[in-house]
Amino acid sequence: MNPQIRSEIFKRLRAHNPAPTTELHFSTPFELLIAVILSAQATDKSVNKATGHLFKAAPTPQKMLALGESRLKEHIKTIGLFNTKARNIIKTCALLLERHHGEVPEDRDALEALPGVGRKTANVVLNTAFGHATIAVDTHIFRVANRTGLAPGKTVLEVEKKLLKFVPEEFKHDAHHWLILHGRYTCIARKPRCGSCVIEDLCEYKSKAEVA
Repeated sequence: MNPQIRSEIFKRLRAHNPAPTTELHFSTPFELLIAVILSAQATDKSVNKATGHLFKAAPTPQKMLALGESRLKEHIKTIGLFNTKARNIIKTCALLLERHHGEVPEDRDALEALPGVGRKTANVVLNTAFGHATIAVDTHIFRVANRTGLAPGKTVLEVEKKLLKFVPEEFKHDAHHWLILHGRYTCIARKPRCGSCVIEDLCEYKSKAEVA
């Protein structure tokens, strides 16, 4: 895929959705961090349902820590892996207070040092909370990048590096959200909705004629 086609793909995605953002509900970097930790192997809808009550009870690391692991579990028990996530969140809150004065650090290494925070979560926080031009590759973005030919790769990290290299600078900040939403609602896993896709004619997916 050449640079002109890549640029046109993002021009169309921008025209279709000029101000993309996460579907997770949050009002502070801390709330976003917790929501993203909870979202691993869970839907944004299920996370939002739980955090609606959780963030009213514990909107800061101090209050989350005071809530304690057992009461935190009660708030998030409808989310997959809630036991592990509760344990990690309590540990993360303690470290935020101990190392960062209760603030979410604007630094990849510091974020990845927090329990339950990997590269993808750090990328989401850096991009969405702090405006960094990072691209967090989840299952949707991995699929879209490979299926369309935009940035094919065998691993999540390979796809991330190619996207950072190939996505034009003017689109880099919002690329994560455009691609994840495209994968979530149009370029879906089992039967992509090619007939309603705004980049169908630019896509290199060989089987699109069969599903259009």
